Amino acid sequence: MATHHFRPYLISLGLLLVALVLSVAAGPVFIPPGTLLRILADQLPGFSLPADWPKTFSTILYQIRLPHAALVLLTGAALGGSGAAYQGLFRNPLADPYLIGVATGAGLGAVLAMSVEWPRSLFGLYTIPVAAFIGASLTLLIVYSLARVGNTLPTTTLILAGVAVSAFATSLTSLLMLRSNEELRRALGWLLGGSIIGGWAPVLAVLPYITIGLGILIASGHALNVLQFGEEQAQQIGLPAERVKTLLLVSASLTTAAAVAFSGIIGFIGLIVPHVVRMLWGSDYRLLLPLSVIGGATALLLADLVARLLLAPQVLPVGIVTALVGAPFFLWVLRRARNLAYW
Repeated sequence: MATHHFRPYLISLGLLLVALVLSVAAGPVFIPPGTLLRILADQLPGFSLPADWPKTFSTILYQIRLPHAALVLLTGAALGGSGAAYQGLFRNPLADPYLIGVATGAGLGAVLAMSVEWPRSLFGLYTIPVAAFIGASLTLLIVYSLARVGNTLPTTTLILAGVAVSAFATSLTSLLMLRSNEELRRALGWLLGGSIIGGWAPVLAVLPYITIGLGILIASGHALNVLQFGEEQAQQIGLPAERVKTLLLVSASLTTAAAVAFSGIIGFIGLIVPHVVRMLWGSDYRLLLPLSVIGGATALLLADLVARLLLAPQVLPVGIVTALVGAPFFLWVLRRARNLAYW
């Protein structure tokens, strides 16, 4: 592969590494990057460094900062990759991972779990994310069933079905929140992008779903390139368009559902990041998808860092930061690229 093909990956991974170090180092207790690297190196086989740092640094790093950063990284990667796949699948630059109602279904499931008094001993703290994942999955199933026409899955029908189901789920969510005043603040925090479980458990829970889902999406880059010419032409070339569309839809939606279940609803990452990657490196989905995965992780790590430091010691829901930054940036992108000429 030519050197210029490596450049986007080198730059993207470098930015991701910087964002990760800043995310782990910054907080009420600042851990200098040099000390941070030494603490990490001390755990590697064959390394034995003098522990001249406070013991609290290790506790903060391994039990709080690293698992939180890992969850944020996975969530951003899921949203960035799924957003790029949705934009290619629907051939619409305004598509994002929440287009067909995955987020509203997850929100309904989470708010239902918060507002209904049922035995929670089965899942414990996992009651809310499990309910959110089930809500998102059921929403996807309903939208898919409503939109399917014979053996085909028209994208226009899919979007319309998603809008209708999303509006219905939003109404039910609002009704539940109005009837559950004591859970209103908690529900709002989750809906704005607030993680509810700390530690490594949620990271391990979402890792298989996000890894498999993103792996399928990245491997489908060539298929998405072919779909940009239209489904009929894709069929003529030999691509099973309907099966590919279904696989991409399910993979992107369930990847998003897994991320949303533990991290809440975070807007604009899946919409903005693929735009930026496309403007910088082109619209070849073999490159666009993996770079959107890396870019989504970087963007959400930086947004989470701002959310933790802006009003410290109070922590803002990260969805507020992504909306405040993402909305004006998206308007700037639309103004700069009139008629989306770079699409």
